[in-house]
Amino acid sequence: MEKTKKKFDRETSLLVLFDGVCNFCEGSVRFIIDRDPKGLFRFASLQSEFGQSLLQRQGRDPEEMSSVVLVQDDILYTKSAAALRIARRLRFPWPVLFGFIILPPFLRDFVYDYIARNRYKWFGKKEECMIPTPEIRERFLG
Repeated sequence: MEKTKKKFDRETSLLVLFDGVCNFCEGSVRFIIDRDPKGLFRFASLQSEFGQSLLQRQGRDPEEMSSVVLVQDDILYTKSAAALRIARRLRFPWPVLFGFIILPPFLRDFVYDYIARNRYKWFGKKEECMIPTPEIRERFLG
């Protein structure tokens, strides 16, 4: 069987960049996968060569990015905007959370930033990025 490197097709996929050494973030990726029966989302760690390159092409400093990033139609969404747009594409009841998008970003991001600041303390940190299982490997880029 010939192995080919899958490219990110922005027309049919949504890309989630996540902190690959964060236990909470890895759990979030697994949460998304379990609630995404259509396989809409693809994933790459912020630390991966693919993630770093994508952020640089979009004019973002990869060293300053510690937030979840959703790339949809060549637009980068971060923090609560990314989380809510991800929830919107998951199976019911999670799309209901998208209603919080009406709140001003500074309020939504206040909650997001509080969790992000404490994620290593509450959930721990790994030395290396997660290695996807064979069943979900095709959904990971980079």
